[in-house]
Parts: sequence; C-alpha cells; structure tokens
Amino acid sequence: MINKRLISLCEESKKYIGLTVLMNWISIICNIGIILFVGDIINKLYNKDLSFNIGGYVIFLASLMIIRFICNYMAGKFSHKSSAKVRYLLRESIYNKLLRLGVNYNDTISTSSTVQIAVDGVEALEIYFGRFLPQLFYSLIGPLTLFVVIAQFSFKAAIVLLVCVPLIPISIASVMKFAKKLLSKYWGIYTNLGDSFLENLQGLTTLKIFDLDEEKNEEMNKEAETFRNITMKVLSMQLNSITIMDLIAFGGAAAGILIALNELSKGNITVGATVIIILLSSEFFIPLRLLGSFFHVAMNGMAASDKMFELLDAEEEQEPVLSREDKEKLKDISISIKDVDFSYDKERRVLNNISVEVKNKSMVALVGESGCGKSTITNLLLKLRKVDSGVISLNDVDINSIPFEELRKKIGFISHSSYIFNSTIEENLKMGNEYASEDEMYNALRTANLYDFVVGLEDKLKTKVGEGGSLLSGGQKQRLALARMILTNPEVYIFDEATSNVDVESEDSILKTIHDIAKKKTVIVISHRLANIKNADKIYVLDRGNIVESGTHKELMSNKSTYCNLYTNQKNLENIYEEDNSNYKKEVAVSE
Repeated sequence: MINKRLISLCEESKKYIGLTVLMNWISIICNIGIILFVGDIINKLYNKDLSFNIGGYVIFLASLMIIRFICNYMAGKFSHKSSAKVRYLLRESIYNKLLRLGVNYNDTISTSSTVQIAVDGVEALEIYFGRFLPQLFYSLIGPLTLFVVIAQFSFKAAIVLLVCVPLIPISIASVMKFAKKLLSKYWGIYTNLGDSFLENLQGLTTLKIFDLDEEKNEEMNKEAETFRNITMKVLSMQLNSITIMDLIAFGGAAAGILIALNELSKGNITVGATVIIILLSSEFFIPLRLLGSFFHVAMNGMAASDKMFELLDAEEEQEPVLSREDKEKLKDISISIKDVDFSYDKERRVLNNISVEVKNKSMVALVGESGCGKSTITNLLLKLRKVDSGVISLNDVDINSIPFEELRKKIGFISHSSYIFNSTIEENLKMGNEYASEDEMYNALRTANLYDFVVGLEDKLKTKVGEGGSLLSGGQKQRLALARMILTNPEVYIFDEATSNVDVESEDSILKTIHDIAKKKTVIVISHRLANIKNADKIYVLDRGNIVESGTHKELMSNKSTYCNLYTNQKNLENIYEEDNSNYKKEVAVSE
C-alpha cells in the first residue's frame, strides 16, 4: 500500500506526514496521561486516601487536555498540507503531459477520462496522503506505546492485546488483492460512463434532430445500472471488511479486559490498574481500526493513480532542438511539400506522392471534393501528423526538425470551428498575444473587419462573448478568431474552410481580409467554394489523395478538366439557387 512513485512526487509531503504522526503520538501520550490520572484517582478513592491536591490534579488534567486539543488541531493541519502539494503537482503533471501530447492527446486518453482522473482521482488521493499514510505509521507506534504502558500493570493483558493487533492488517491484506481488482474495474466503468455522457451531451442537438435521444437514454441507463452494480459491490466489500475488523477489535479489547478482571480477582492488580487496562484496551485497536477505514478510500485513490500513471507514462515524441543556423532561415517562409505519402491506419493511403510549392508572400489554394486529402495536408503542415514518406520543409528546413512551439509561432491556423472562449473579447484576443496593447487589438479588429462592431458595443473590448462565442454570430466569431491570429503575427496563415457556415456579408469580409494578408504574408487557403479562390497565385486540385491539376484559375479553366468541371457545376448550382430565390421573392411580393 506504499506507492513509492506517488510518495516520490513530493518530498515535502514526507515532512508533513512525519509531523502528523508526531502530533498523533503526542496526543495518545496525553490520552494515556489522562487515563493514568483517572486510574490513580480511583485507586485513592477505593483506598479512602483523600490526601491528594485537587487543584494540582485539575491543572494537570487541563494541561493534558489542552495539549491534546492543540495536537489534534495541528495533526489536521499537517494532514491537509501533506496532500495539498501532491494534488497540485499531480494536476500540473497531467496538464503538462497533455500539452506535450498536443492536440491529439485523445489518441491516448478520452477527454472525460482526463477530467475524471484530474478531479475525482486526485481528490481520492487526498485521503491516501492526508489520512492513510500518517495513520499507517502511527498504527505501528501507537500500539507499541500502549503495550509498554499496559505491561507495567499486566504483562499477560498486554501480550494478548499485542497478539490480536496484527489480525487487523492481516484482514486488510486478505482483501487487498480482491479490492484492487474490483476498484480497477470500478474506475474503468466510471470513465466509460463519463465518456458516454460527454459524447451524448455534446451531440444532444443531433440526437434530437434524428429522434435518437430516447435510444441513447436507454443505453445510458444500462451503463448507469452497470456502474450502480459495481458501486454496490465496492460498498459491500468495504462493509464486510469493516465488520471483520470490528469483530477483531472488539474481540481483542474484550480479551484484554477479561484478563485484567481475572488478574484483579486474583489480587495481582489494583482496581485503578484494572480501569486503566479497560480504558487503554479500546485505545489499543483504534489506530488500526481507523487505518482499516482509510484503507478502502486509499485503495480507490490508488486505483485512480494507476489511470494517472497510464497517462503520464504514455509515449510522447521528443521535441527536436532547432539549431541557430536553421532558426535564422525561418524568415520570409516558403513551403515545400515533396513526394509525400500518408495514411492514418497504415493501410488505406490518404495522400499519394503529393508535391506542393508555396512561395513567400503568395496565396496558394487547395481544392477538391470532400475526403480528397486537403485537411490532411493541413495536419501535416501543423505537425499534428507525420508523413509516411517524403519531405515537408520550410525554407529548406525539415519540418520534423522544428520544435512545435517554434512552428506554432511561424504558422497560424484558422478553421471553420476555431474556438472562442467564454470570456471577454479582450481576453480572447490576448490569447494571440498576451502583451498586445489596446491599439494593437483595435488594429487587429480593424484588419479583420470587426472594429465597427466592437466599438459600437457598450463595454467594447470588455464585452462577454459567452460559451463558445454563443453571444456572437457565426461571422463575428470567425472574424474574432481571425483578429486573434493576426495578433499572433505568424509568417504563414492557413485558412481551412474559414468562410463556411457564415453569412454572405461575413464571407466577403473575411475573404477581403485574406487577400489583404496575402500581400504581406504567405497564405494557404482550403475551400470547397471555388469562387473564393479565383485570385489565388496557384491552385492545386486534389482528387482521392492525388494532385491531378495545378495552375492559376485561368489556366485550369482552359484545361477543361477536373477543376473546370467542379467550378462550372458549382456556378450552375449557384445560378439555379439565385434564380429560385429571386422567383420566391417575386411570389412573396405579389402575394403581399
């Protein structure tokens, strides 16, 4: 039950665990002193000896009680300190591990499981550090101290009590293996239930639309019932083992008391000594009885720690060190993607021998039907995935030799689902540059065509935007995300369907900003709507993971091939939509 790895996480905890044990030991010394005092008084009264100083006895008794109160208070304080630092360190370790794993951390562990072990799991370890470990060491010292005291009055009673004491840890050890398996299963079911709940909550609108909410509700009920069953098994195991420990504790205390009474009947000990043994017999088992109570909660924490260490031990890629020479090269960036192959499952190839050149201060577009590999190229450029073969380089520096932190400064990324945090406009902007001044923020908003909207608000930059930017329109969220990226000031901008799911006015505004940025920066645009990328310096057309065409809009249209067909079909569909919309408006006008 002593997990060396957990304890080694925080050397400071050892000090507070030791101080907690010391306070508990001093407290039991005070208890012994009070009980010895009571025994002495009874002896004197039994022998009709009234020659004692009541004032002195009261002062002595009050002093012991005050010392015991202070020790109990300090023990609680030291107990909290022994676990507080560990909780902080564990959560910090989990957070830093997730940062090192990057945005693909959920390949290792689900989001809900991460939250559960970081919250409930770490809280369960508070009992392990703050209660169980101090009680474990105190349970070794306390009974030995009591043995020495009781042996002064009756060696037989002291031996019987000491022999019974190990039966409690033996009972604990007997259920430990079973408890460990059961609690491991409990945490597995618990995290799976959390995964299902989070997924169904996030997809609640979709479930409602497809009328599947009742079906998912039934599935959740079954999972909840499985969790209830395992919880009841855990509680049953805890109750049964506590019952066994109680029988041992009460039985051992009763045995000690019976021997003391037998010794009294033989005249071997005094009445006062008998009372002392009776009172100390219960104290003899209290430390180990408490240890047994803390054991089950501590085991829960240990089971949670196994999940934590699975995450903390997850394999992570070592970040490369960028040489000074290569760092100097990463200015005025051009990108080269040469002969790249990639597959997610190592079986079905997503990209086949892809080669793309993106010159500095130019705008390059990647187009094609859904599933052709456009966004996969983005993932490779952001180092979210690694190529199977081929090379991606920035100014002839292999992307694999560039640390992610450095790459993040050089390449900015905006998608159709860029997240807006539940805070103010200012706080969202400062995520791009925490040192940005108010003027710089307003300039970024001006570039993103959001300035007039923000200055028209009552609280301006201090305006709350709601969870996920719920208080903003789709176009405003996209433009705020764009302003945030502008403050980051990367050398390369990647726009992945940045204008999808927004109104026409917002789309035109964002496209204007993209074209303005392309005059000063390197821009890569991914778009289904080909009309948005007509002015790109070069367009690469993908089809089933292959580049089938490349060139300017004019060149590709003259080829009369894939791009021309896509563009023509889109144009025809848009014309039909505009015509239908126009006819609908005329019909509405006539009816009015």
